Amino acid sequence: MIKGILFDLDDTLYNSSEFVEIARREAVKSMIDAGLNINFDEAMDILNKIIKDKGSNYGKHFDDLVKAVLGKYDPKIITTGIITYHNVKVALLRPYPHTIKTLMELKAMGLKLGVVTDGLTIKQWEKLIRLGIHPFFDDVITSEEFGLGKPHLEFFKYGLKRMGLKAEETIYVGDRVDKDIKPAKELGMITVRILKGKYKYMEDDGYSDYTINSLQELVDIVKELKKN
Repeated sequence: MIKGILFDLDDTLYNSSEFVEIARREAVKSMIDAGLNINFDEAMDILNKIIKDKGSNYGKHFDDLVKAVLGKYDPKIITTGIITYHNVKVALLRPYPHTIKTLMELKAMGLKLGVVTDGLTIKQWEKLIRLGIHPFFDDVITSEEFGLGKPHLEFFKYGLKRMGLKAEETIYVGDRVDKDIKPAKELGMITVRILKGKYKYMEDDGYSDYTINSLQELVDIVKELKKN
C-alpha cells in the first residue's frame, strides 16, 4: 500500500535548468554594463567553470568571477549581478504546468508528500514558497540539514524516517538516475523518473520502475498501485 511520495525539487517540480541559465546570463550582462571589463562569452566560460568547481550551492559565484577578471573585490559589480539574478529568477520561477493540480490530487488521496533535495535549506524553502507549492508538503528534507546529500543512501533513509514512511510504501520522483532514481531503488522505493531538464537523456540502466513526461501521469500510477 502506497502511503507517501517523496519528490526531488529542481527539474522535477519546476524547470530549474532553464530559468537558472537565463538568470545567470542576464546577471553577467548587467555586471559587464556595470564595469566588468570582459566580453560576455569569456565571462560565461569563467562563471561556468566556477560553478563546476565549487558547485551550484556555493554562495559567491559572482564574487569569484569579479576577482578572476579584475583581480580584486568590487562590491558594486557583484551586487549588480546578484540583484539582476534574483530579479530574473523571481520573474521566471514557475512550477511545471501540471505540478499544482497533481499535488492537489495526490493530497486528496490521503498521501504524505515530502521533498528530499540537495541544497541550502533557506534557498530550497524560498523556491517552494515562490512557486506557491509549499503548503502541499508535510516535510522538506535538505542535505544541509542532514550533513550529506544525494546519492548517499543514509540521506534517503533520513528522509523516510522524517516522513514516518517505509521504503516499500513510498514512491520517489526525480529527474536524475544517478542521484535520485538509483539510490531510491536500492532502498526499495518505487521509482518514478520524470524526463525533464538537462538530465532527461541520462542512461537509465533499469533503475526506473516508471518514466513520465508530465507529473500528471503520476496520479494514474498511484491509482494503479493502490489497486494492487
